[in-house]
Amino acid sequence: MLHLFPSINNSVQSIRFKTLNPCISLSRLCHFKAKRGFDSLNQTSSVQNSVAVFWDLDNKPPNAFPPFEAVVKLKTAASSFGVVRSMVAYANQHSFSYVPKAVREQRRERKLLNQLENKGVIKSIDPYVCKVCGRRFYTNEKLVNHFKQIHEREHQKRVNQIESARGSRRVKLVGKYSMKMEKYKNAAREVLTPKVGYGLADELKRAGFWVGTVSNRPQAADVALRDHMVDVMDKRKAECLMLVSDDSDFVGVLKEAKLRCLKTVVVGDADDGALKRVADAGFSWTEILKGKAKKEAVSVVGKWKDRDILKKLEWTYDPEVERKLYGSEDMFDDESEDLDFDGSDDGNSSDYIHKEDSGAWWELDTESDPDSSKSQ
Repeated sequence: MLHLFPSINNSVQSIRFKTLNPCISLSRLCHFKAKRGFDSLNQTSSVQNSVAVFWDLDNKPPNAFPPFEAVVKLKTAASSFGVVRSMVAYANQHSFSYVPKAVREQRRERKLLNQLENKGVIKSIDPYVCKVCGRRFYTNEKLVNHFKQIHEREHQKRVNQIESARGSRRVKLVGKYSMKMEKYKNAAREVLTPKVGYGLADELKRAGFWVGTVSNRPQAADVALRDHMVDVMDKRKAECLMLVSDDSDFVGVLKEAKLRCLKTVVVGDADDGALKRVADAGFSWTEILKGKAKKEAVSVVGKWKDRDILKKLEWTYDPEVERKLYGSEDMFDDESEDLDFDGSDDGNSSDYIHKEDSGAWWELDTESDPDSSKSQ
């Protein structure tokens, strides 16, 4: 019978949901109005304890640390505040083509070792093993040449074959070559030198980041990252925002996030930066890599829970809600109708007022007044 009356069906579902979830009436103060209904309640339940990570690569690139290791440590620290739902990074083309000083020094040392190995001055104790076919070489340069002449060409043939296929054939080829292509990528990461940069974008993508490339115009990455953060706040996709940057231009976004009752965490090297003063918690890259941030996150999350409980216990006056619950206006109207202010009385009240005002205003009534009046 309920399918004949959809409004009744919806009301029954809402009543059942309210009985199962007694805490849904406790809402937080935000700029936006929550949509009533079953879908919005499911959305808010999925957003709870969710974390979104935003990385400003132009301002804070992982120059002193391997990119993949830095991302893994960052994700581990972010997971201490909740479930990591999204990880986003923005940078211009120059940031991806730039090679840090530490990477340049490693490449220079590797080139010098290759020259000494070719001349026979030094010899490696363990042979160089190809991780694709398993062949062994006594010099690193022979391994690189073998990898480029055989495995790189085979990989390029597979890629061309997949790109030229269409429909179901393309799907079958992707499934057929997926293991071989993944094995090649893992081996090439250690053998071949990236043609552009040092593989920052590929390492971030491999660790789970969505990487966005913007133009080389000034503040282009900051604008794109700021817009992405505002979009996440508007759509309520996360409850905690983690920002990796030292740029003070993001102060306004963090303040807006706090006004919307969102938690904020900043990762940067500036000890007393503008972002860390605004955010709820702040960590440095050293604390992230050493695991100190993960330990301190326990106390930070505990403070957040206490603050949420206190906010739920706060009482706010809403005239419309009070009028609906208690009908205060009708009660006062009924009382005003029952009262009679026509001024008619039997004279007793005027006599009482006269007796009270008979004495002077500075004279006080004491217990000795009746005795004195009798003696007179």
